[in-house]
Amino acid sequence: MAVKIRLKRMGKIRTAIYRVVVMDSRTKRDGRAIEEIGKYDPTQEPSLIDIDMDRASYWLGQGAQPTEAVAVLLKHYEDGTLKVAEKKASKRDLYEAAVAAAGSTSNDASGATTPKKRTAKKAAEEPKAEEPVAEEPVAEEPKAEEPVAADAAEAESTDSDADKA
Repeated sequence: MAVKIRLKRMGKIRTAIYRVVVMDSRTKRDGRAIEEIGKYDPTQEPSLIDIDMDRASYWLGQGAQPTEAVAVLLKHYEDGTLKVAEKKASKRDLYEAAVAAAGSTSNDASGATTPKKRTAKKAAEEPKAEEPVAEEPVAEEPKAEEPVAADAAEAESTDSDADKA
């Protein structure tokens, strides 16, 4: 049996992702593999190449022939001439940084980023601030201070009369 190390295409249309597999040379491209030994994603920048070199060297020792594309991948992987992508910050770290930045500029102590919505009942009970409330003119009543003052004057005169007696 002629064994080859080749690429097996996976993924969606126009977003190809490949697996580096060991297959019988007579099987179709996406057919059943003997063993999967790695991944290759050319759509990432830089390209992702992840191959288990122990298994690759085992199969090469058993007489498996790599295709041209896999031979180039193995050469780059062995040499260490691969570009390594920078490690991405986790979503949690990005979130905490955004919260810290938003919290330092905000004067609100509650921590809410948007104002709370009022319930329908409260909104119906409270008059709207935009509509002015019409006030009825109140007729002025005579001042109550004058009679009170007269009563106070009479009370003082009766107290003084009681003191005289």
